[in-house]
Amino acid sequence: MPPKRKASSRIPANAASAAAYTDRAGDAPNKRSKLSKPIAKAFTTATDPKDEIDDAIVTQGRGGVEHQDEEESNFDHSRPEEKVGIVDRRFYPAEMSNERCALYNANDIPRPMEILNATLASTKAAREKIDKGEAGHAVIHWFKRDLRVRDNTALSRASAVAKGKGIGLIGIWLMSPQDWEAHLVSPAKCDFELRSVALLQKELAELDVPLYIETVTSRKDIPQRLLNLAKEWKVKNMFCNLEYEPDELRREERLVRLGAEQGINFEPFHDDCVVPPGSLKTGAGKQFAVYSPWYRAWVAHLHANPHLLNERPIPEKNPPGFRNKFETLFDHEIPPAPDSKALNIGQKERFSRLWPAGEAAALDRIGLFLTEKVERYTATRNFPAQKSTASVSVHHAAGTLAARTSVRMARDVNSTKKLDGGIEGVKGWIGEVAWRDFYRHVLVNWPYVCMNKPFKFEYTNIEWEYNNEHFRAWTEGRTGYPIVDAAMRCLNSTAYMHNRLRMVTASFLAKHLLLDWRLGEQYFITHLIDGDFASNNGGWGFSSSTGVDPQPYFRVFNPWLQSEKFDAEGEFIREWVPELRGIEGQGVHNPYQKGGEAERIAKKEGYPKVIVEHKFARNRCLERYKAGLGRETA
Repeated sequence: MPPKRKASSRIPANAASAAAYTDRAGDAPNKRSKLSKPIAKAFTTATDPKDEIDDAIVTQGRGGVEHQDEEESNFDHSRPEEKVGIVDRRFYPAEMSNERCALYNANDIPRPMEILNATLASTKAAREKIDKGEAGHAVIHWFKRDLRVRDNTALSRASAVAKGKGIGLIGIWLMSPQDWEAHLVSPAKCDFELRSVALLQKELAELDVPLYIETVTSRKDIPQRLLNLAKEWKVKNMFCNLEYEPDELRREERLVRLGAEQGINFEPFHDDCVVPPGSLKTGAGKQFAVYSPWYRAWVAHLHANPHLLNERPIPEKNPPGFRNKFETLFDHEIPPAPDSKALNIGQKERFSRLWPAGEAAALDRIGLFLTEKVERYTATRNFPAQKSTASVSVHHAAGTLAARTSVRMARDVNSTKKLDGGIEGVKGWIGEVAWRDFYRHVLVNWPYVCMNKPFKFEYTNIEWEYNNEHFRAWTEGRTGYPIVDAAMRCLNSTAYMHNRLRMVTASFLAKHLLLDWRLGEQYFITHLIDGDFASNNGGWGFSSSTGVDPQPYFRVFNPWLQSEKFDAEGEFIREWVPELRGIEGQGVHNPYQKGGEAERIAKKEGYPKVIVEHKFARNRCLERYKAGLGRETA
């Protein structure tokens, strides 16, 4: 490994120390593993990787937000993942070592969820005493990724507690630009959340429940700001639904602990998953790492515990006089998106039309799917031109629709109450929603996947390419592979991509172009309106063969065959690649190989030739994976 550079060396703008967010649990060093044996020739060109891919860094959704105080550090910024901006050092530490990942696997480092559970247990008596004491003037529900009134676990509980104490309910939504920045939330998703917050505010107001809205500049200040607001309003009980990323679990643990010390009962609930993480174990008592047996356990658990699918009661109207008492908390203005997340007028109009926000729109969309499309879902879901999917992932990601609601509604239109039986389309769709739970369970048990590390951490040793020209061609849809290009152009225009195409384009980046899969992972999350970390990371892990339950590395998607199988008539390609609309028949899939009129039209319209030949790319991929792993098998 090259020698460490001094603080005065050329460090990218996002390389401020992230000491405040470093996982300090355990005593193992968090420096990069010496055993990862980085290959000296990590790049295919003679240029410095930072220079080579500088303007291929995923920039949309990243900006100059204020962050924690920078400090001089001895961090090594010579590694490619830092030079190309994969590890955002404004918020996070350096890439975790392989040894530290192994310590998580061996249960030698407590996971964030385990620390939270321990704190909940150790503070239980103190929190119960607070709850049984003075009622206070109100109860708080903190909205995050649960922007809905119906079927909301923590909100329902907060309302019930308020009613039992004869007081009212206050909602809080805090805009945290740093969290949006750190999590690479796309501008489209930020806009969707802001539109959903505005609708949520109106619906709560009909119940005389205020939604207090505030922007918190520093993400580290959120816990104490919430507690200060609770004290200002004389609140003794505060509730929220859990988010499962490590930083968020640590934040909630801090809130539980500080709240108990300051006389406030803070209580987080499982709500984002249908089955809470940690509920399902293998016969050996471990977390499942393969979807199929996990899914069977998931279904069996829900059959044995049907109450998990019950709808949570909607909040009741606040008592008379509550609105007058807390009048200043009503009608807060919705803040504009930060500059780095702002959309132009045309984008705002397009996304508002394509993706109506809010809970009512979510229920309308899933209702339409379950009445008109679900029976044919299994047979048609892999064909993007047929538009046969539910398209509610944006609502799941923002929490305007609970995954629990989706599964329950699907079950209720089925011919049986068994989740794995009945109508094929219903059964198949429930299985797809379950993937969302699966990846969250993985995230909780293997938190290092949220720390720029693949689930199969030994795959760190693979020598990736960092080719600016290839990465840019992929992002812009100019690879010469029509199905890949159509998918990328669709993403750039609509902030959405069909799931089959996510697999095709991800596999192409990681295996045909041999680019670091994390570049693609970040490009997706900074552009998708339905982006959420667990599902996005899980999908990229599958396609690049570095993740949980992946396709074997020697299975390389052939884009030509994928195109001919899942867009046989070329309808989707012609919709998004106008240069090829004049080509009739099968030539649209590979015009330069087809030759003749197809080639003439493609050349005339300026459609590029392939940037890498399939057979060469496949052979190079297999050689590079074998060399990195030091073995012939996946």
